[in-house]
Amino acid sequence: MKRILAIDQGTTATKSYTLDTDGRFVFCGSVAHRQIYPQTGWVEHDPEILLGNILTSIEAAIDIKAIGLDNQGETVIAWDGASGTPVYNAIVWQDQRTTQFIETLKAKGIEHLTLERAGLPLDPYFSASKLRWILKHVPQAARLLKKGQLKLGTSDSFFIYRLTGEYATDVTTASRTCLMNLATCDWDPDLCEIFEIPIEILPEIRPTTASFGVLTFKGREIPITASVVDQQAALLGHGCITAGQIKATFGTGVFALANIGESVQSDHTRGILSTVAWQLTNRKPVYAVDAGVYNAGSAVNWVKGIGLFAEFRDIDHFDRPSAISRGLVFVPALSGLACPYWDRSAAGLWLGMSLETTREDLCQAVLEGIALRTAQLLDAIFQLTDKQDRLSVDGGLINNSYFCQFLANITQCRIVVPESSDITAYGTGRFALIGSRMVADLSDFTTTVKPKTIIHPCKDLTHLKTRFDEAVARAGNWR
Repeated sequence: MKRILAIDQGTTATKSYTLDTDGRFVFCGSVAHRQIYPQTGWVEHDPEILLGNILTSIEAAIDIKAIGLDNQGETVIAWDGASGTPVYNAIVWQDQRTTQFIETLKAKGIEHLTLERAGLPLDPYFSASKLRWILKHVPQAARLLKKGQLKLGTSDSFFIYRLTGEYATDVTTASRTCLMNLATCDWDPDLCEIFEIPIEILPEIRPTTASFGVLTFKGREIPITASVVDQQAALLGHGCITAGQIKATFGTGVFALANIGESVQSDHTRGILSTVAWQLTNRKPVYAVDAGVYNAGSAVNWVKGIGLFAEFRDIDHFDRPSAISRGLVFVPALSGLACPYWDRSAAGLWLGMSLETTREDLCQAVLEGIALRTAQLLDAIFQLTDKQDRLSVDGGLINNSYFCQFLANITQCRIVVPESSDITAYGTGRFALIGSRMVADLSDFTTTVKPKTIIHPCKDLTHLKTRFDEAVARAGNWR
């Protein structure tokens, strides 16, 4: 029996687990980090604190043979290649500071090229405009660039560089930048030129399961054998290894991914994104389609923060019929609308309130709004894949019984929940086992999900969805 360490470096915390070759998956610890909001719409993290939390996770692990690391995806960091010192805070995937630049590119008709090459629309969500912002607005970055010392990439490349000295990212993370050509899995010169990023300063793109160097830690030499975006790790963690299988993660936002096999598929008219699911060493890439909602858990936390409920158990059950069936709707567009609208000017709203509306009604509508937005994502994805009657789910919101029931009702899917408390780290661990050759292939997979029996008796489904679509339309183009 051999053991690896899976590190999930997420938006709010760094969590770690050990995974043995016999399938034993054990929680090691979780360390939260501070969210930094310098201005409205700006979101940052301290890179040194993130790295320190990763090192804390490694220090706590016992008898590990390899490490797998998953990352936030679109979050970026720039640093001095000589000293390893960051020149600015990490700019987080939620950050919107580049909105004006993105709108300028859209006005020039550039979006067709990013969709064609990278599979992604123009949006501040993706890494490229954040990387450009650092080059244009951080004087030390410009000085290091002239000296040939600047390192610039997604957060995983910074962690790997500081841990092992290797300057590399993986193909899933690169596919979230808007700079990688999906067909070739290389940096695209034209896309780099659009975003004014010198292609030669970007990290090397490697498969998901690859050698990312060796970490020397307290006399131990430990290889990093996998690096991957958190959502792609969750896709494997759910066992979605066959084309058509789909998962949805309900964390800060909603992140839905569907495995579509070894060919790129996309439908840009519906706002669906193309991305890389993973690439094993010496294998062809496996692709996915991706759809997301900016606000899910963050919307629930916001409602709690403004005092509409005190404890999460308070919103686990409601005595009245669904809020939307009673004409009350919430659109979770607190950070704008992602797929399929891609409208950062949209704003969150409750619609249909009256003098009889209670705090409980408002909370009920919030949970339903997240589920209804998820249904929109699935409807768009099912235009590219065969309609599925099974949805694998993870994330904090699945602990809410009302939310899971309403999600089953509105999507007409059998909801499948993980036995493990952290399916993302589990998938990362599976990749690390494959990368270290302790496990042969994806088919050697211990399932950690089980069906949750949920009856979905929802009536007038089309009518409810249509009402919600009307509310979303009113939320658009508001800011």
